[in-house]
Amino acid sequence: MIKMVNSKTITVLASGALILLGYLAAKLGYQQPNLVLMVVAAAVAGYPIVKTAYTSIKFKIIGIEALVTVAAIGAIIIGEYWEAAAVTFLFALGSFLEAKTLDKTRQAIKQLMDMAPLTAIVLADGQEREIPADEVIPGDIVVIKPGAKIPVDGIVIKGHGTINEAHVTGEPMPVGKTAGDKVYSGTINEVGYMEVKTEKAGEDTTFARILTLVEEAQESKAPTERYLANFARYYTPGIILLSVIVFLFTRDIEMALTLLVIACPGALVIATPVSIVSAIGNGARRGVLLKGGEHLEKAGKVNVIAFDKTGTLTHGKPSVKEVKAFVGTSSQVLASAASVEAHSEHHLARAIVSEACNQFKPAEDFQVYPGKGASGHVSGINILVGNRALITEAGITIPAEVENYLQQQETAGCTAIIIAEGGQVTGVVSIADQLRSDAAEVIGRLKKIGIKAIMLTGDNPRTAAAIAGELGLDEYSAGLLPEQKVEVINKYMQQGNVIAMVGDGINDAPALATADIGVAMGAAGTDVTVEVANVILMADRLAMVPYAIGLSRAAVANIKQNIAFAIAVVLLLIAGVLSKYVFLASGMLVHEASVLLVILNAMRLLIYKPKSTNL
Repeated sequence: MIKMVNSKTITVLASGALILLGYLAAKLGYQQPNLVLMVVAAAVAGYPIVKTAYTSIKFKIIGIEALVTVAAIGAIIIGEYWEAAAVTFLFALGSFLEAKTLDKTRQAIKQLMDMAPLTAIVLADGQEREIPADEVIPGDIVVIKPGAKIPVDGIVIKGHGTINEAHVTGEPMPVGKTAGDKVYSGTINEVGYMEVKTEKAGEDTTFARILTLVEEAQESKAPTERYLANFARYYTPGIILLSVIVFLFTRDIEMALTLLVIACPGALVIATPVSIVSAIGNGARRGVLLKGGEHLEKAGKVNVIAFDKTGTLTHGKPSVKEVKAFVGTSSQVLASAASVEAHSEHHLARAIVSEACNQFKPAEDFQVYPGKGASGHVSGINILVGNRALITEAGITIPAEVENYLQQQETAGCTAIIIAEGGQVTGVVSIADQLRSDAAEVIGRLKKIGIKAIMLTGDNPRTAAAIAGELGLDEYSAGLLPEQKVEVINKYMQQGNVIAMVGDGINDAPALATADIGVAMGAAGTDVTVEVANVILMADRLAMVPYAIGLSRAAVANIKQNIAFAIAVVLLLIAGVLSKYVFLASGMLVHEASVLLVILNAMRLLIYKPKSTNL
């Protein structure tokens, strides 16, 4: 891009200087030098235009360059040397300004690329060795010093630091990291010394994936962009035909040439891509990755958003609130539950195991029942840990006393886990996950802009109802397995809604893939959600959801403004040419100005800011 801008600069300066010299020669009465300088100026400015036109025609594309070439040659043939020089110079100037302003729209993305770490300090046998970042392999110990860019994704094994993650997650405040915490490539260690064990390096890092996604997003065409590009293929030959017809009727070659140039859809064709690039750049700077124009446009039309509960509306870090024993003691009930859950990776299981503090014996014959619970044997006794469905399917009766207690806990917003041993219910473990502090505000903001907010959860109906009521959700569906979430998504889509699904885990992947727009939240370091989702929120921040929707809506509105303006300018110029108020040089000036204004309007998306002050 820099080389392109430099070559365009030379062309504009050279042709401009020649035109100025020609003008001075004419003023001094030297007509012959004036004509020569004007032709040379047209040749200097026109050479890149002719070259591009020739290449396009070889691929059977008739673009604006071909029309400008015809107009310039025609002007020289009829002796309008000033018009030929002016048209080619103005086109070259417009091309230069377009390149310059388009380059600015990519600054946010270029800043991201500049953040890519080039080297890494690897610790081996007690010795530090600096190597290229792409030569680091998983398992290497990388030394991170104060002020250094982190070159890998990994786990801190020694030391501590304060990390600026803004370029990866969009998190504005530095984050403290100590042993056991994850760090990401492309982030900056502001203070402290750390040793990091590499998990991912080179092209596999989170930062490398961000760059790849952003680059792919720029190449991806939006539906509007594809339509306009296809439209231009037919529109441009149509303008050529119109110019020929005008000449046949009027015998005015200058009018026909002027019509040929000013009616080209330059601003119309560029109206969409420049808005897309600007929006993608803004989002990337804040840790919101939009996978191309198609998804950007569709996100701007979303009218229903479905949220997963755990890890999305809540912090995803549930803890045990109460252990109720109906047989034996609460410590025995907790130990029995932990014995089975020790083998599980479920977030509720981890809460139980953590609460038990290793005061249990791992169960044998562990078995999982998806969406219901798990079972295992301890000292020959079968233990079931799960919901009502698991217990009743095992033929175990839930006493009225236990059922009343379950309902109380669920109404209070807790997830109640039943423990049954040897065929009878022995206790209940109540687990709660804290709602995000900004969840209610985010839901309120979405509803204000006309978006219906619903919740899809595998939790029980009473807990779901309590949370839905507290957050002000429009609807909720509870007790859902992953495939049932997909069914709910499909139901809304069949009703004509454009629905987005917001989730954070692997179990949300089917729903994310099914929805019109899948939004992966807190996706830094997560492979599955990054692959499946259309919009990726690198940070674990719920407030970025309305920002992403707002940015998409602003982009869609911006595209519509650009298209309307471009069409209006073309229609006015055509009317001006046919009524002989607009001539070749002035028409070209207005044409190029309209292209520049479209670009400048699109660049406003670079400074789009969410209304919330905490972003």
